Amino acid sequence: MHDLIRDITLCILFAWAIGLAAHFFRQPLILAYLVAGFIIGPYGIKLVKSDESVATISELGLIFMLFMIGLEIDLKKIIRAGKVILIAAGAQLVAGCIFGAAFFMAIGLRLGGGGFDALYLAVACALSSTVVIVKVLYEKRELDTLPGRITLGVLVIQDIFAIMFLAIQPSLDNLQIGVVLLSFLRVGALVAIAFALSRYVLPPLFHQIARRPELVLLGALAWCFLIGEIAERLHLSREMGSLVAGVALSTFPYALDVTAKVTTLRDFFITLFFVGVGMTIPVPDMATIKLALLVAVFTVVSRLVTTFVPLYLMKQGLRASLLPALNLAQISEFSLVVLQTGIAANHITKECSSAASFAFVILAVLSTFAMVQSDQITRWAIPVLKRFGLRDLDHGQGGEGDQVEVHGQARRIVILGFYRAASALLSEIERQNKSLLDQISVVDFNPNVYRTLATRGLHVVYGDISNVDTLVHAGVGNAEIIILSVPDSLLKGANNEKLVRHVRSINPTAKVISTADMLSDVGDIYAAGADYVTVTRLSDAHALYEVIEAVDQGLLQAKRADLDTQLAERREVLP
Repeated sequence: MHDLIRDITLCILFAWAIGLAAHFFRQPLILAYLVAGFIIGPYGIKLVKSDESVATISELGLIFMLFMIGLEIDLKKIIRAGKVILIAAGAQLVAGCIFGAAFFMAIGLRLGGGGFDALYLAVACALSSTVVIVKVLYEKRELDTLPGRITLGVLVIQDIFAIMFLAIQPSLDNLQIGVVLLSFLRVGALVAIAFALSRYVLPPLFHQIARRPELVLLGALAWCFLIGEIAERLHLSREMGSLVAGVALSTFPYALDVTAKVTTLRDFFITLFFVGVGMTIPVPDMATIKLALLVAVFTVVSRLVTTFVPLYLMKQGLRASLLPALNLAQISEFSLVVLQTGIAANHITKECSSAASFAFVILAVLSTFAMVQSDQITRWAIPVLKRFGLRDLDHGQGGEGDQVEVHGQARRIVILGFYRAASALLSEIERQNKSLLDQISVVDFNPNVYRTLATRGLHVVYGDISNVDTLVHAGVGNAEIIILSVPDSLLKGANNEKLVRHVRSINPTAKVISTADMLSDVGDIYAAGADYVTVTRLSDAHALYEVIEAVDQGLLQAKRADLDTQLAERREVLP
């Protein structure tokens, strides 16, 4: 026991020290934890030598990690995901596993006869890293974009797939229909028990202790270990039970409160898990390095093929098909979980697991860089793909690359970029002066916006507004009013000041209306040539002040009724 406490202390100290270095060099913290484990483990400087300590640390971390993954799986979002995400995720997972198994068997790995290295590596390569992806997309403010929503939807479906694999994993040695059905029946029983308890027993209990944070935290942990023990009694694993416990808890009213209280504890044990994984990684020989590179290359190539192709065939456009493929091009932390369960069941060798761990490290670094530079990569790749004969949504507009032409009479009003403000503007015009819609042209590269506006009969040009050639061929030079409605936080490759300068160089006489995120940007945008700059916070402040006045005058319900009437009358493109 004293050795275990000392080993956990060393794990935390080294994880923190190397985590600081990773933070300064802008590298994923998971990478730091793996490196810390390697340094202090049996293959490093051997500060932690006990196999029992390594196994205990890893299992505790794994249980809490799966519990938190379960808490963050939103079943309602999966149901509402829509066919694009469901089909894309299904195609990516099925094709990725088939291609992966075939590829790894072709290079000599086992599949059958007690060895399942090829299958485990195929599954590992089919899953993408939620931690890396969400962190980068959040920092780039792309979680709410179309490619971001597709990416997150695919990640959720991948988590469900991993749950299904963990359900049949104990029966891989004897994959008969009866055995597989028995495994699913056990999982079904576990899920039924967990969801019944979470629906009928937990809510009243948590309602009683909602004001006692320590009891909420303790109750969540008790729930995690209870379902884990039930899973163990059903001949499943405690890890599987903790995952189901998290999913079941995610559906009941106190899930957000539980998640907030368990987050700190989760971070502690996830750190232990990845440090524990790092301690199991041996010093690589040339064979392991070669296999790790093969795994990394296969992961990137297969992800580009299995993600881009279905999205492209569903007419999402080149950009919205490429970006999710780039976002998903790494190995998941969940893959390390799958590999650890494979080692525990003697299904795979430690050499294969080590190679996959090295590939995880390589791709965590490279994919972070690729995601940060994804807009530049797609701008380079789209013309190349077009030269190979792939058609974008602008096919037929008469353009080359990002260049698009407006056929017929030029529109008097050009809206560059289409986000919520532009959506609200079109709805307002439709309500007050519908004839004005015939004088408007919209330029944007969101495929959903393109199709919806075209269906409504509006003139829309598919193109990248940060490209000067797009502005020229979209008819900006002949417009009387040019509206830039997208805030800087969402613009890629440009900002409103830069766009105003481009627009003004093409059309010196038009009235240019721009928008500003920061008050300090207003003067710079006017200096660039704008005639008017909107600042959303000012209109929001005015609306909030009117609400306060309505409260003081006892008219809040009337004001809300008026707003409800306005919302009911609107037909906006974007929600």
